[in-house]
Amino acid sequence: MNQVCYQVLAVKYATVDRARGSNFLHPAPGDPEAPMALDFFVWLIQGPGGAVLVDTGFSSASALARGRRYLVSPLESLRRLGHAPEGIHDVVLTHLHYDHAGNIGEFPAATVWVQDREVRYATGDCMCDPKQNHFFSTDDVGVLIKRLYQGNVRLVDGFHLLRDGIELHRVGGHTDGLQVVRVRTAHGWVVLASDAAHYYENLTLQNPFPAIFSLEDMLTGYAHIRELADGEDLIVPGHDPAVCARFKSADAPGVHAWHIA
Repeated sequence: MNQVCYQVLAVKYATVDRARGSNFLHPAPGDPEAPMALDFFVWLIQGPGGAVLVDTGFSSASALARGRRYLVSPLESLRRLGHAPEGIHDVVLTHLHYDHAGNIGEFPAATVWVQDREVRYATGDCMCDPKQNHFFSTDDVGVLIKRLYQGNVRLVDGFHLLRDGIELHRVGGHTDGLQVVRVRTAHGWVVLASDAAHYYENLTLQNPFPAIFSLEDMLTGYAHIRELADGEDLIVPGHDPAVCARFKSADAPGVHAWHIA
């Protein structure tokens, strides 16, 4: 019996310049003042059952407010790839930070999949701490809560089989309810790690990006995503420009996208 396999695209929509030293919790090899950009992606899973979008990015207004360089709206990129946002029926939010959970109101037909612990975290007493709530947009969280009341948000408890060949796994660390997405492809199991590993080097050096809810969960998460993927070359970090060099361009006009598998 043939197993269901999917194709995965990384779709880049924004970027920001940073110094290398700001991307690691502990001192890392190399010049800490050297440039090390942070890119912003959403991920598109294509295959049987219709497209699944992993994360929804942020808007041009958020880019302006936070000083990010906007390239192409994730919504427009999806349209150019042949997937109108109105036609997407499953959206997975890895976590609720502004750069992963914006634009959610632009997917009216979608069921939204998010960890229950992430919603509790984003609406609980941790948000009294400016160091943690800085990464969230109250507008985005408000839209999610409205959709929850409307009945089209599904709260995940740890592991969830979205469909044959697409799995959701909570790892926490960066946020309390951060989840990664495991996808079966023709090349093996891919793990869309999102912010469980911002950069490849965070993973290889065991040196996290310094935006952390639980350091213990973050480090445990590194081992977990390695177990879930069929090789480290099939782990896709959340913000690394190296993704654009390691994988083949989708060669779609007006879109910054790469074939993961």
